[in-house]
Amino acid sequence: MTYQEFLNYLAQVPSFSPQQVEVGKEPFSLEQISTLLSLLGNPHEKLKYIHIAGTNGKGSTSAFLNQILIESNYKVGIFTSPFVERFTEQIRINNEEISQEALARVATKVCEMVEQMKYKGMSLPSEFEIICSIAFLYFSEECCDMVILETGLGGRLDATNVIPAPLLAIITSISLDHTQILGNTLEQIATEKAGIIKPGCDVLLYPQCLDVERVFQITCSEQNASLHKAFLPKEASHYDLSGQTFDLHSDTDSWKFEHLRIPLLGHYQINNAAMAVNAAMLLRGKGYEISDEQIYLGLEHTKWIGRFELMRKEPAVIIDGSHNEDGVMMLCESLHLYFPKKKIIFITGVLADKAYDKMMLSIIPLAKKFLTITPPSPRALSSDSLALFLNSHNASAEPFDSIQDAIQAGLKEASQDDVICIFGSLYFLGEVRHLLLSKE
Repeated sequence: MTYQEFLNYLAQVPSFSPQQVEVGKEPFSLEQISTLLSLLGNPHEKLKYIHIAGTNGKGSTSAFLNQILIESNYKVGIFTSPFVERFTEQIRINNEEISQEALARVATKVCEMVEQMKYKGMSLPSEFEIICSIAFLYFSEECCDMVILETGLGGRLDATNVIPAPLLAIITSISLDHTQILGNTLEQIATEKAGIIKPGCDVLLYPQCLDVERVFQITCSEQNASLHKAFLPKEASHYDLSGQTFDLHSDTDSWKFEHLRIPLLGHYQINNAAMAVNAAMLLRGKGYEISDEQIYLGLEHTKWIGRFELMRKEPAVIIDGSHNEDGVMMLCESLHLYFPKKKIIFITGVLADKAYDKMMLSIIPLAKKFLTITPPSPRALSSDSLALFLNSHNASAEPFDSIQDAIQAGLKEASQDDVICIFGSLYFLGEVRHLLLSKE
């Protein structure tokens, strides 16, 4: 099987659909991936994990912690989803993407087992479960010291949760998203996320509202797991379009860092970086050799595309993967911070199963104009429908047939002092980056 043959094979596998889950047409369990991994010799049981769940901040927290561990001379596998530009970017070791040749080799083994399951009339794994299995097998074959594993959706029944007890379970901020699957309240969603907590593991929790924190306290008590509430910085001590600096310390000052610097923009990124520092200190307490200097270097060298990323200046063009209500609110706060009193030209597209109405209502007051597009997903809301919604709420919105047309129109309309922000879904940011970089 070649790389392209694998992608063609994967395209024939039913893709995830929240609507089907909602009406009970698509089962959601760990049975299929457990069977597949068993046929592969259970490679996932040979690895050590840092498992990360949450609504927002998983990817950035993973990226910061990944770089800290690399600077500390560990061989680190990382699995994140979805990809922005290339399929292979989801599976990396020490920031090196899996090669197309290695992916084809490992995928051949995995798909052969899927075909065995099909021949025996078994329930078959989903697209995401196949990709997870490839990651587990690849990381196992490459003998990674540890693997940073980001959940795809939820936690309890997410395919990544097939792993044994992790070294550390990290819970980032919890907000409303995928409510038709995970529940309609923060407590219900937290219960699903808490499903990654296993007996005896350490748990790092982003500070939440009391009702949500209580869910994790109860789960940790039931699982005999140790709960650690993260320490966060009060605010950035310095920020500009080149990065931001902050101080961080524990409540007892048993550890303290001054002038930590990150290149990632967006005020919320200092909290994601702080989560990674908290995690590094917990791993240090477990005997892992991670120096203060390696923490400083890890944060400073972290790269993570598509999150409040400045693509060009004059006009300023920001791309951001915010795709739920809480993420858009954080985007608004960052736009206020970096571009005070500016009206923004927004290029946006959303998935129909998201709470796009609440997302857009929170950002309309910042808008000079909206240019709407249709994301490349079967779950997409059409550009016409999104423009109709925005115009009905007294915003100025114009639909476009393609992402390229919308970007060209936005750049043509903007003056050098304007700001263009492109957001709404990770599904089209890869094409956006390609178009903007090619125009440079």
